[in-house]
Amino acid sequence: MDKLDPTRRSENMRRIRSKDMKPELVVRSLAHQLGFRFRLHRRELPGSPDLVFPRHRKIVFVHGCFWHQHSGCREGRVPNTRKEYWEPKLARNRERDNANLAALGQAGWSTLVIWECETNNTEALATRLRSFLDLATSARRRSGRAVASGRKK
Repeated sequence: MDKLDPTRRSENMRRIRSKDMKPELVVRSLAHQLGFRFRLHRRELPGSPDLVFPRHRKIVFVHGCFWHQHSGCREGRVPNTRKEYWEPKLARNRERDNANLAALGQAGWSTLVIWECETNNTEALATRLRSFLDLATSARRRSGRAVASGRKK
């Protein structure tokens, strides 16, 4: 049974946006604080990634636990009401995510998926982001290019 009446549920769902949500803003802020510069929502790439680091050929997706069905997460479960609607819809979202990740991998991009629930622990998230993004900068350092905090000098 839904906790909200149909009118309030409809209003709640209508206000959900696909970009500039709090979890995405947290990830963007951390990446910027770590010294990395990025582009947002590049439509020409599969899945219109949330953060694109073109210099590093790295992409970060920030997925909502409900909409992308984070397995093992409390928020990543199918609602009990209207299962005939939600199950296929959320399954299509996961299929599309997997297809986008595969297409990006074939195009030479490295991807990282950050779940909404993971943005609560900013220290762990910063460590994870740094390790994902520093792989590219350390490879550039080995090739002889001067780099400081992800930027050319």
